[in-house]
Amino acid sequence: MKQTEAFSIGALSGRSGVHIETVRYYEKIGIMPAPARSAGGYRIYGTDHVRRLHFIRRGRELGFSLDELRGLLHLVDGQSYTCREVNALAVGHLATIRQKIADLQRLEHVMSDMAKQCKGNQVPDCPIIDALFEMRPVAHDTAHTRVRAERSSKNK
Repeated sequence: MKQTEAFSIGALSGRSGVHIETVRYYEKIGIMPAPARSAGGYRIYGTDHVRRLHFIRRGRELGFSLDELRGLLHLVDGQSYTCREVNALAVGHLATIRQKIADLQRLEHVMSDMAKQCKGNQVPDCPIIDALFEMRPVAHDTAHTRVRAERSSKNK
């Protein structure tokens, strides 16, 4: 019979690169299975826990939410997943990433415009502060909506 390694939560944290508090949190929300307990009540982790934490940590580095990772792990835990199912989750995540990039590009444009308004003088009037106090939301002006608006105005 093959003996599996047993780790304390501190050793698990060291091997996985995940903080102890985060391990406990993952257990609490059910993304990590509850470990066995020693006679003294201490948590006992194995190599499967290390692998799972590496999976979660890597997924978080790639921007997957905990719910998305929970979905992936549910497929893995059931051992009934297909590459098509995993691909569908990855493609959905990629769409989210692309939307975030578009949002960040829009924000970069707005912030750049605000910064250009400032002359850097030693006066209390500041166009950046004034823009932040404006009572209107930041325009969701993407290239796509600008083109649509331009086409619409030409057709009138």
